[in-house]
Amino acid sequence: MVKSLTAIGISVALLLGLALFEWFYVTGQFSDFRGELESLYTKVEEERASGEDARVVQDRWEDRKENLHVWIPHNDISRIDDYMAETVRLVAEKNFPLALPKLEILLHLSECLPGTYMPAIENIF
Repeated sequence: MVKSLTAIGISVALLLGLALFEWFYVTGQFSDFRGELESLYTKVEEERASGEDARVVQDRWEDRKENLHVWIPHNDISRIDDYMAETVRLVAEKNFPLALPKLEILLHLSECLPGTYMPAIENIF
């Protein structure tokens, strides 16, 4: 009986540790991405962004998503990919009024998505 309780305790501790690692890792990745988006948003708002600025943010997102595929569903990543691709095109075409709403959506997603992977009661049940 003691072995069973020990095994259960170790399993729970491992699951909790993995859940906390996932939360901190995903939150950190999205925090960095949000900072890059805010910088791009400021440039777009001032109408001084170039297509290269947007591509740099997209390239950094591409690097991040390689590791995020392990932790978050592909649908969330695809949604960000879609908006990011549209933003890059709009910024490259200097269509700043249409690029701003796309960036606002990306900023919102970068703020909300990490919370859905937080180890909390509402995310477990």
